Amino acid sequence: MKGQTLAVVVLAVLVMVSALGVVYVKYESRKLFIQLQALQSRRDQMNVEWGRLQLEQSTWATHSRIERVARDRLGMVTPSPDSVVIVRP
Repeated sequence: MKGQTLAVVVLAVLVMVSALGVVYVKYESRKLFIQLQALQSRRDQMNVEWGRLQLEQSTWATHSRIERVARDRLGMVTPSPDSVVIVRP
C-alpha cells in the first residue's frame, strides 16, 4: 500500500509540473505573438514611409525641377540657335 501511495504522490507532482509547464509555454507564446504583431505593425509603417520617400525622390528628379535649379542656382540658360555648333566625327 505504501508503494501505491508513493506512486500516486509522484504522479500528482508530475501532473502539477506538467500543468505549470503548459501555463508557462502558453504565456511565452502569447508574449512572442504580441511582439510579432508589434514588429509587423512597425514593418507596415516603414513600408508606408518608404513609399513616401520614393515618391519624394521621383519628384525631386523631375526634368522641370532640374531645369529650374540649373537656371536659378547655376545661372544656366538655353543657348541661342546661332551659338549651337554641331560637331560631326
